[in-house]
Amino acid sequence: MSTAVADPTSPLPEGADVRLVVVDMDGTLLDGEGRIPEDLWPLLEAMRERGVVFSPASGRQYATLARQFDQAREGMVFIAENGSYVVRDEAEISSTTLAPDVVARLVGRGRDLTAQGHDLGMVVCGKRAAYVERTDRAFLDHVDPYYASLVELDDLDTVDDDVVKVAVFSFADPQEGTAPALADFGETHQVVVSGAHWVDVMHPRVDKGVAVRRLQEELGVSAEQTVAFGDYLNDLEMLDAAGLSFAMDNAHPEVLARARYRAPSHLDHGVITTLRRLLGL
Repeated sequence: MSTAVADPTSPLPEGADVRLVVVDMDGTLLDGEGRIPEDLWPLLEAMRERGVVFSPASGRQYATLARQFDQAREGMVFIAENGSYVVRDEAEISSTTLAPDVVARLVGRGRDLTAQGHDLGMVVCGKRAAYVERTDRAFLDHVDPYYASLVELDDLDTVDDDVVKVAVFSFADPQEGTAPALADFGETHQVVVSGAHWVDVMHPRVDKGVAVRRLQEELGVSAEQTVAFGDYLNDLEMLDAAGLSFAMDNAHPEVLARARYRAPSHLDHGVITTLRRLLGL
């Protein structure tokens, strides 16, 4: 693990044998409007011709990622739900689910926090769909971009699906309220601040890094042949799994300290420009 902030002036390695590219979405690949840059599509085709596997790795659900990359999804590996659900060409590569009693306790905790005055909403994330019981527009406006397959229920205790993650959206800073309130779940599970307003609770042995290592085994790819880009705390383990790890210039300070290299900001399409240089395109 690096102890110094990634140096933006560090030269890119020459002659890298790249076989796998893993990329976070929000704050990393997506532009300032939350869209995939148009310049990515020809780059994906060039990588496919070279046998390089491209893998979006996100807290978003599989259905959302598949829809976003619909025009180029063949052969692509989707690391969804922060590594809890990994799919390629409609076939599951790996998944890790939460026990029903844990889901019930999390839902109950969310209701307790709401009763105490916390302004939050919960998303129970299954393999088939995501489920919510809070349905006001203020909350759903933050949920819809991440969950293309969303089901509104009267009671989250009635979810009938394999649950891979429970996501909590807080209108306040989650590091000051929601995350500490869920800290006791961290004794047995992963509790990760995955964005400016999101906290994800997952199986104790799952994160983006675990998913990347499983994928490397599946593909016969080494860490040295893996490139990863990230910007936030839920990307740390993913960066550790890649020999060529890049923190975006806009990244959280801990991410800048963990990655080996620096890429330009997502606003400057840093993933695309860095990959072009790295691959000599």
